[in-house]
Amino acid sequence: MARAATARQCFQPIENPAISTLLQLHLLVVIFAATTILGRLASVSAPVLVTWRCLLAAIGAFLWVVLVRKRTVLLGGGEIAKLLGVGALIGLHWLCLFGAVKLANVSIALAGLATLSLFTAFSEPWLTRRRVKPFEVFLGVIVCAGICLIAGVEPGQLLGLGAALLSALLAAVFMVLNRGIVVKGGDPMTMVGWEMLAATAVCFLAVPLFDRSGLPALMHLQAIDWLWIGLLAWVCTVFAQALTNHLLRFISAYRFNLAANFEPVYGIIGAAVLFQEHQNLQPAFYLGALTIVLANFLHPWLQRRFPPAAET
Repeated sequence: MARAATARQCFQPIENPAISTLLQLHLLVVIFAATTILGRLASVSAPVLVTWRCLLAAIGAFLWVVLVRKRTVLLGGGEIAKLLGVGALIGLHWLCLFGAVKLANVSIALAGLATLSLFTAFSEPWLTRRRVKPFEVFLGVIVCAGICLIAGVEPGQLLGLGAALLSALLAAVFMVLNRGIVVKGGDPMTMVGWEMLAATAVCFLAVPLFDRSGLPALMHLQAIDWLWIGLLAWVCTVFAQALTNHLLRFISAYRFNLAANFEPVYGIIGAAVLFQEHQNLQPAFYLGALTIVLANFLHPWLQRRFPPAAET
């Protein structure tokens, strides 16, 4: 009887909330990785791409709230100001990230972005007024080493790497700020709408600075570009940001960002499949990927080994 009961238990569906959250988290990371592929497929410049992405995402989020949820998007002035501030940081983050790609290359940009977990190890304690966890800093350093192995950072790419590092710093800050708003009961989709509205304004102002054609470049898009931008806006932004805000109710910004370091791994694998870029992969890529996986497996173990109560 005991064996029969055990067998039945083995075939029961998984109802572990932790496993469900983990699967959603890595689905989200795969979507994030797809943004680089869609960005490569689009023929427009980075600032034009990001401007339309943010604008369509803002429209999509507001329409979802009004038409599907039958709710209002109106908030208090203080709440709107906070969301617009976070949205401006998101816009700057994307501009810096795509700027790093233009100044250096995709590998350098991803290498810099991988320091996100390291920055979060300091920004989250600073913004939430808790102590820095040494093991989070340690894992952040491991992740940085892994991404550097993958990217093969070369001397002479300091300007691009600097832009990518700034992008990671901005991401670490707005992720923690977003989590603070979500925990206080902010509606994820409404947050996306207001944040993308601010990001649109920031990116729009940046178009004349980064595109030689100036503002007219916003109207010179090919038909296929609208498909890629639509996917970026409504799948990789509206859905992804809403899922991000939802997950931040249950996990720390650091844990989220540590898992997000799989983004370059998934992105490079996807590029290898679609664009045959696997020919450029070196053995260091596999070692770097293994390092990132190790850091992600170490995090929950170290979190149990050094609980918050032991840190006080």
